[in-house]
Amino acid sequence: MMRLCLAFVALVALSGAAAAADLSQPPPPPVYAKAPAYVLPPYNWTGAYFGINGGGGFGTSAWDFGGSRNVSGGLAGAQAGYNYQFGQAVAGIEGDIDWSDINGSSTTACPPGCKTSNTWLSTVRGRLGYAADRFMPYVTGGVAFGDVRASAPGFGQFGQDRTGWTLGGGLEAALAVNWTARVEYLYVDLGNFNCGLNCGGFSTTDNVSFHANILRAGLNYRFW
Repeated sequence: MMRLCLAFVALVALSGAAAAADLSQPPPPPVYAKAPAYVLPPYNWTGAYFGINGGGGFGTSAWDFGGSRNVSGGLAGAQAGYNYQFGQAVAGIEGDIDWSDINGSSTTACPPGCKTSNTWLSTVRGRLGYAADRFMPYVTGGVAFGDVRASAPGFGQFGQDRTGWTLGGGLEAALAVNWTARVEYLYVDLGNFNCGLNCGGFSTTDNVSFHANILRAGLNYRFW
């Protein structure tokens, strides 16, 4: 009986010591659940858009009798188009029209200064881009339209509306769900036209050409 009592006392003593040891341990730190991080969904370039653009151009204009002259100036206008994205490829079509003040004159064989000018420029182009989420580099090309005017002192001004071609590329970036911005380069060739004696030429076969490099920036609003 005595042995049973001693065993019981020892068991109670050990239990008390274990409880005291547990009380001396600091409680474990609380565990907080982390809020999931918000990730923007991949940007989709599909949709119609409308926007504005502005920039400048520089190039050359050659006259048969008057040699070549540099042309330069500003331009501003609007564009509209439609993109369709499949995978990471983006195909689209775009049309634009700009007011233009690209011009230049030369005194070669024309001491008072013979001038070439372009007052409006328009293009209809296909576009092919690569969608890197919110950025899209692209190439573009198509048909160009515009007027080419030649003037010579004492002979007035003569011009034609011309059809040519354009080729270039750019980079477009999404600013918000519906807004994108771009920078773009286009090479434009409006060919040449015959103005003959109307431009002060010495023959009726005097030709005037127009080629320009266009650099411009644009802002688009995209419709879903």
